[in-house]
Amino acid sequence: MATIKDIAIMAGVSPATVSRVLAYDATLSVAESTRKRIFEAAETLEYTKHKKKAQVGKILVRLVQWYNESEELEDLYYMSIRLGLNERAQELGITIVRESLEALSDNAMQITIALGKFDEPQVRRLQRLSGLLLFVDFDAMRYGAHSLVIDFSYSLGLVLDYAQALGHTKIGMLAGIESTKESDLWLTDQRYIAFRTLAEPLGLFNPQWIIQAPFHVQDGYQAMQEFLQHTDNLPTIFFASSDALAIGAIQALQEEGIKIPQEISIIGFNDISVAQYVTPALTTIKVHTHWMGGLALDHALRLLQDASPIAQKIMLATELKVRDSTAPA
Repeated sequence: MATIKDIAIMAGVSPATVSRVLAYDATLSVAESTRKRIFEAAETLEYTKHKKKAQVGKILVRLVQWYNESEELEDLYYMSIRLGLNERAQELGITIVRESLEALSDNAMQITIALGKFDEPQVRRLQRLSGLLLFVDFDAMRYGAHSLVIDFSYSLGLVLDYAQALGHTKIGMLAGIESTKESDLWLTDQRYIAFRTLAEPLGLFNPQWIIQAPFHVQDGYQAMQEFLQHTDNLPTIFFASSDALAIGAIQALQEEGIKIPQEISIIGFNDISVAQYVTPALTTIKVHTHWMGGLALDHALRLLQDASPIAQKIMLATELKVRDSTAPA
């Protein structure tokens, strides 16, 4: 039967380091590559004691968000994910420590969950922290980091299939604009990329019907107002990259006397809590954000238990919630 010493020799570290890594010691600062090497050696030598579950109540999880609390209120998407993560942590007795990118501590924590969008320098800064790193709602695979993301191609497939089933061929999009903190790096809306990729081969992509705005109700309202002032050639259905954008667009359209859904249908994205209470109730792509937050913690714990030699990416499906803001063309 393999021993701690055998693993230490194979991994090229001290027996004490092996013992503390396999015990998930939160006070130990060790490189992720070293941690992986130890777990791989334990697997190779068929050392089974490390399979015992960590005492999750003693685990510390660093949560790094790109949105602050006031920004969360502008679009509840990230708040819902955070609340789902916090609720799951409470169920497991796990402590969540919130830190900002600008004030990352050197405190040893087994897990860091980075929620939001990040540029390369920020990713590298997070990778220098000890412990496991998981990005949520950001695809960091190209940086060799674990990621949990939405499958936007699947989501936009739902949108286009539904629009065509209603007889719509004149399809517009209100895409989102956002940028990373610090470097202010502009980020391409992945929903737009998926929409264009799927719509072009079908002859359903018209650049004249593409509007862009930051992911806030007021910005969606202003973008739709400006669009209506400069064109009389309107699509029969609009897809918005967030419910906040969709709600702003609906307000602008209604002010111009355009009836929804009789003249223009609207589809949102996220299914935030207020989506079903606006008038008309919003048809939207539902992202199970609250569950997604809990899943992020569960997945991080699994990766902590069974170290992966390569980065993993989980892609989540979505579902269409049909309400009153859409109708046949």
